[in-house]
Amino acid sequence: MTETRLKLLTEDEGKAVMMPLAVLEDEARSEQVRLAAGEMRFRLGSRLAAPTHPDPLTDRFRMS
Repeated sequence: MTETRLKLLTEDEGKAVMMPLAVLEDEARSEQVRLAAGEMRFRLGSRLAAPTHPDPLTDRFRMS
């Protein structure tokens, strides 16, 4: 059984968040901030790249 996840961002919002996270990962002074930004980018990127189920109205995949 998988855990229920709350959808906090749309796919378009997720894509838009990737750029500021990349900047934080590259430019932040704090190692903790860089690591957290990198982890968030990885998690968000993997969810954007791997759709989990088709939308019955459009037959396209969407984020879960």
